[in-house]
Amino acid sequence: MKKPLVKSAKFVISNTDIKKCPSDGKPEYAFIGRSNVGKSSLINMLTGHRKLAMTSATPGKTLLINHFIVNDEWYLVDLPGYGYAKRSKSQNEQLEHIISSYILDRDAMTLLFVLIDCRHEPQKIDLEFFQWLGENGVPFSIIFTKADKLTRGALVSNIEAYKKRLLEDWEELPPVFITSSETALGREDILQYITEINETL
Repeated sequence: MKKPLVKSAKFVISNTDIKKCPSDGKPEYAFIGRSNVGKSSLINMLTGHRKLAMTSATPGKTLLINHFIVNDEWYLVDLPGYGYAKRSKSQNEQLEHIISSYILDRDAMTLLFVLIDCRHEPQKIDLEFFQWLGENGVPFSIIFTKADKLTRGALVSNIEAYKKRLLEDWEELPPVFITSSETALGREDILQYITEINETL
C-alpha cells in the first residue's frame, strides 16, 4: 500500500521578517504568484487541508510570510502575491522587500514554486520576475494553476505557447507542473518532486 505523501500539515508562524522565521534548518518550499492565481487553494489541495491557507474572494490578501510544517519534515511557505494593482505604492514597496529578502537571504529556502494561471498569455510582470530569479540564481519550478478551467486542447496549446515564450529568454526550462485545485491534478507529482529533493539533502 502506497504511503500518503502528506501525513500532517499545520500552521506554524506568520511574519514579515525572515529573522523570525523558523530556525530549525528544515527545508522550505515557497509558493508565490500574482494575486488571484489560486495559491491558497493550491496549498490546501496539496496538504489535503481545506482551510489550512486562507482563501479569499479579495486578491492580494496575503501580506505575510506564512510557514506550515508538513510531516514534521519540511516547511511549505506561502509568500505574498505580487502585482496587485490596488495596493498603495508604499505597500507594494514593503511587500517587494519582504519577498526579495526571503527569496534571496533565506538559507533554508530549497525551491521556489512560481504559480501561473494557465488561462492567460505570458504577462510582463511574470516574465520580469522569472528574469530576476535567473539573474539571482534562484532555483525555481513553474506551476500552472486552474487547468480545469480550460478544455484539454486549449490547456495544451496555452502551456506550449507559454513555454515557447520562456525559451526566448532561457536556454532550458525548469520543471513544469500542471494543476487543478478542483480535481487535485498535479498533487502527487509536486509532492513526489519535493520528496525526491528532500531525499538528496
